[in-house]
Amino acid sequence: MTIKPPVDDFATDWDHADPQWVSDPYPIWDDLRERCPVAHTERYGGGWFPATHAGVSAIANDTENFTSRTVIIGNGRPDEDALPSPIGVAPPISSDPPFHKIARRLILPAFAPGPVNALEPRIRELCVSLLDRMAGQAVVNGGSDYAQYVPAAVISRMLGFPEADEDLFREFVHIVIGGIDHPLEQRIEEFQPVEDYFTKQIEDHQANPRDDLTSYLLNVELGGEKLAIEHVFGTMVLVLIAGIDTTWSALGASLWHLAGNPDDLARLVNEPDLMPLAIEEFLRFYAPVTMARLVKHDMEYLGCPMKEYDWILLGFPAANRDPAVFADADKFIIDRQENRHLAFGLGIHRCAGSNLARLELRIAIEEFIKRYPRFELADPGAVTWAPGQIRGPRNLPIRILD
Repeated sequence: MTIKPPVDDFATDWDHADPQWVSDPYPIWDDLRERCPVAHTERYGGGWFPATHAGVSAIANDTENFTSRTVIIGNGRPDEDALPSPIGVAPPISSDPPFHKIARRLILPAFAPGPVNALEPRIRELCVSLLDRMAGQAVVNGGSDYAQYVPAAVISRMLGFPEADEDLFREFVHIVIGGIDHPLEQRIEEFQPVEDYFTKQIEDHQANPRDDLTSYLLNVELGGEKLAIEHVFGTMVLVLIAGIDTTWSALGASLWHLAGNPDDLARLVNEPDLMPLAIEEFLRFYAPVTMARLVKHDMEYLGCPMKEYDWILLGFPAANRDPAVFADADKFIIDRQENRHLAFGLGIHRCAGSNLARLELRIAIEEFIKRYPRFELADPGAVTWAPGQIRGPRNLPIRILD
């Protein structure tokens, strides 16, 4: 990782990979919201971070002044000649209008309530088997033994990838999401195994079609023609990376919260009807995802002198704790009634997989607290959090209580 100086003032030099931001970003965002609601940085070639609900909402809904051609901040900019707009590197999340609507419509059927709800028995069986593997341990790792396995298994099956490759998928998540500090040339080199793997899967599905999302993407048509291979490739990468890391992080954060808040744990165990409200509050309070945009042209926006190709980091998690929108925004309220959070984003790029994420979260938490109705953090200081744009606990040692 590139060695960089620590941040002294996040208002003028923010860095989402800085250890302070990674370990506990909430005080930083609270300070920015009061003092500098749109922070600036020269790192990563220049960028902006709106910390208020109003600022995040304005930019997320503005496709005239901002492009979604790439959504992961790094050292460099996407090569427009190699993969021109409007497709982007991972459609539909990287697609601009009007192509975005077409690309999104293609994948929505796979994530509709019917097909998603049909996965419940399989997900529940998976969670039970993971808990069985941990049986008898006084301390379990809620991150590496449980949370990371649930979405990896679900998404690999959806795409029709070998179950044996699930450990590889977690490495792919690290390559795509975690290596943000690396030079662009290094990032390209690191991505090669990901490209090789997906190319192999596409070739295998072309030779041996089956009933899965990969074969669907290879055979669906737009205007009488099959999708470009670049389109299929990018959507497959999106489904795998976004489908795994976001849910893994949200589930881990939920278990981390319950381990440190015995009253909330007891209520959830004894009042199972609270689960739907609790899921929404976990998503609001520990929203894992921030998404990037690029400024389309020089302009003044939200009072800031933005330049063409400046990054925008949309702080959905910061917006979720804005007291101007949420009552007692800095408090986790397990039975919060009104909760229009932005954990899944907003605007045209709102997460297409939200139904699946909610289902996985619900089942995974239900099964964990059924097996372990009392638990605590074994070593709070040993908990580590993922850097970058998807934040969640990775090492999460949990002590099981009698």
